[in-house]
Amino acid sequence: MADGNVVNDLRATLRQAASDAEAYFLALRAAVASRVAPGGKVDRKLIDVEQRATHGLAWVLTYVETLKETVNWADRVADEGKFGEIEQLLSQILFGEYLSQLIGGLPMTQVEIVRPIDMTHDQSIMQKLFTPAITKLVMGGNTPAARMAAAKIIRGFIESRKATVEYTGLEETFETIRDQFRKFGDEVVVPYAHQWHLDDVLIPDSVVKQMGELGVFGLTIPEEFGGLGLGKTAMCVVSEELSRAYIGVGSLGTRSEIAAELLLNGGTKAQQEKYLPGIASGAILPTAVFTEPNTGSDLGSLRTRAVKDGDTWKITGNKTWITHAARADLMTVLARSVAGTDNFSGLSMFICEKPRGTDADPFPAKGMTGGEIEVLGYRGMKEYELGFDGFEVPLENLLGEVEGMGFKHLMTTFEGARIQTAARAIGVAQCAFELGLKYSLDRTQFGRQIFDFPRTSDKLVMMAAELLGVRQLTYFSARQKDAGKRCDLEAGLAKMLAARIAWGAADNALQVHGGNGFALEYPVSRVLCDARILNIFEGAGEVQAMVIARRTIDEFIGARN
Repeated sequence: MADGNVVNDLRATLRQAASDAEAYFLALRAAVASRVAPGGKVDRKLIDVEQRATHGLAWVLTYVETLKETVNWADRVADEGKFGEIEQLLSQILFGEYLSQLIGGLPMTQVEIVRPIDMTHDQSIMQKLFTPAITKLVMGGNTPAARMAAAKIIRGFIESRKATVEYTGLEETFETIRDQFRKFGDEVVVPYAHQWHLDDVLIPDSVVKQMGELGVFGLTIPEEFGGLGLGKTAMCVVSEELSRAYIGVGSLGTRSEIAAELLLNGGTKAQQEKYLPGIASGAILPTAVFTEPNTGSDLGSLRTRAVKDGDTWKITGNKTWITHAARADLMTVLARSVAGTDNFSGLSMFICEKPRGTDADPFPAKGMTGGEIEVLGYRGMKEYELGFDGFEVPLENLLGEVEGMGFKHLMTTFEGARIQTAARAIGVAQCAFELGLKYSLDRTQFGRQIFDFPRTSDKLVMMAAELLGVRQLTYFSARQKDAGKRCDLEAGLAKMLAARIAWGAADNALQVHGGNGFALEYPVSRVLCDARILNIFEGAGEVQAMVIARRTIDEFIGARN
């Protein structure tokens, strides 16, 4: 353990480097804004032309906010006397790596490296990355000696089954929740998850029932409607631990979260009282029916239509990538109800009841058909294409009983959904880390554990360091949401980074396994497949970067004006 002066010096250096990195971002944002908003207003065509610069700016902001939240975490846990050696090492390694990437090249994907010159030719802006604090961490943060020291400590965690490596800094209540769901995952899910994946079957009803009894589906639903009344931070912890066991189980609560958010934010009192208690208990399993063929993220071009006919709405159209549709009891369907519109303004949200399907008859509802989409991973709930042909919905099941509010209703769910997706990605990355760590300690080559080879332990140390940072970024977005503050930007940053980290962790964990990782019998093969979807759903990485860039540039222009 380093002495107090050394620890305080490290914390001060981290804090200053994060501040310096933020100063770089602010200057860079002004430079990029001048390219895409030359007249003081964002030009959408230029945003597309300058995608490399704008999306790069979003990634720079993601790194800066991650470093800032890591510093805030370090200060909190240091005040509790828990900023120990592993916390110190992982912090300096993360800073050393991310600051080096800001200077030399930041990977948006494996083949898309964005560099300062892609965003500005102003050398005075680039020079902001060469302050004493940043230079100190670039030169001395992520060193072979630091990684070796961290690896030595990490080696012991596999024996204690500690899941997070570093002290998370969360309140004891949340860690108690973590322990409860860790135990559930280890006992009820982990022994069976890989076979569920290989067999491509639905997660058993008995598991869904247990999750309902544990309160998974009503975590954030107010107590007055039968929920636990907990916030998004608790949701993060639960989603992490369930996804660490199996992302299919970790994702079972996602549609309940979305349906509950829609009802709480946009539903009438009668709608809330009718549906929320059943959702909270797990008696009602919802599914989100938004996406259509050939629309993807372009929700404004949706064609599924809803037409009034007497005392019902009749819905006609096609939907795709609908998760858990056959077993669901309730659908939240986005459809165009305002005739003559071709944009967001004509969309409405409908609460549509349906009978649960069976293997023999997955979609027994009148006016509705469906077919399964076979997928690489993210199994356990199954994906479907749906067709509606005059599917009837009572008039009172228009969400809020107001037309044209569908897109607005949907936007209210994105913060929570993306926070949860970030947490799910963290769980997947944690699973990959643990699988890679265990295998590296079990496997011997040339008379040594392969963990002893630096390029093996380096991979695992970097997984742990990145998990530290993205956890804090995700928890911060959850705390903002719990405090009633706008957090769409923070949620987007967390989701975008966590998805990339999950894929990198799964890929590297499979590499640690060598040829065995490519064998279906090894769970890491499943984790790789599961991780890949995270950069696509809840906003593809490219769309997410565009939204983040647009938001931060708009903020800059608004402040300047």
